[in-house]
Parts: sequence; structure tokens; C-alpha cells
Amino acid sequence: MAMEQLLELLQDQANLTSAQLASMLGEKEEDVVKAIKKYEKEGIIKGYHALINWERTEVPRATALIELRVTPKKDTGFDEIASRVMNFPEVESVYLMSGGYDLSVTVTGKTMSDIALFVAKRLATIDGVLSTATHFLLTKYKDGGVVFASDYEEIDERGSNLCD
Repeated sequence: MAMEQLLELLQDQANLTSAQLASMLGEKEEDVVKAIKKYEKEGIIKGYHALINWERTEVPRATALIELRVTPKKDTGFDEIASRVMNFPEVESVYLMSGGYDLSVTVTGKTMSDIALFVAKRLATIDGVLSTATHFLLTKYKDGGVVFASDYEEIDERGSNLCD
């Protein structure tokens, strides 16, 4: 069975049943189930999630990308600081980066003010953090390979229908 094909299908549509996956891959369902269990056990598959368009809900939610410049620790490098950062519940992701900053951190909160306070009081105060730069997400156009229609596009489409 082609590992890459199975993993790509699961990444794109995690809600496919093992029977659907087997049919799409031309494999036996029990082989697909066995492969998925193996990938989960080996940590290749880390979890499953739904991709939510929060802009379509009435739930207050703000997201920001935060650049952290840090001083790596002598024995642990960037791992110790990354571990401290990723343990905050507001933090969705942490990446070690090349280029002008060291860690890229994605944070969510109810408001931009909540995120700003989190950065000022919790992230910036971590020993070894030299500087932060916060970039608030304003509109999500594409995430996880899925295109999100912006409200502006929908307004334009409705408006053009009225003129026809």
C-alpha cells in the first residue's frame, strides 16, 4: 500500500471511512485499518481535526502569528524555550524558523487585546526571549489546503447578480 497516498487522503479528508479509503486506494479495508493503526502507533499520524471557518460563527476569536527572537540555551538549544512556549493553552503552533527570527508562534484568543496582553505578560517575559513581533490575522483566504471565501467575495457575487 502506498503510504503517501493514504496519508494525503487522510490529511485532506480525515472523515473518510476505512471502507472509502480502501476503495479509493484499491486496497482491502482490513489492510487500510492496519496501516492507519500502525501510523498512529508510530506517531506518523498525530491526530485528526476539523478545519473551522471561525469567521462564519458568532464566537469571538482572534489569531496572531508571533515572531520570537530568542537566545538558545547552552545544552538544549531552542528546545527548552519552545517547550515553555508550547505549553500555554493560547498557543496553537510553534515552529523553529530560519531567517530573521527563531520561533514562529500561532496564538488564539477572544480578542486582539487578549493576545496583546498574552504576548506582553507571558511570552515576552520568558527568560531568553529577546524580542517579539505580533502579526494579527485579518482574513483567512486558505488554510490546510482549503480555500475560505472571504465576506468581500460573497458581497461582490451578490452585488453582481443584482446587476444582471
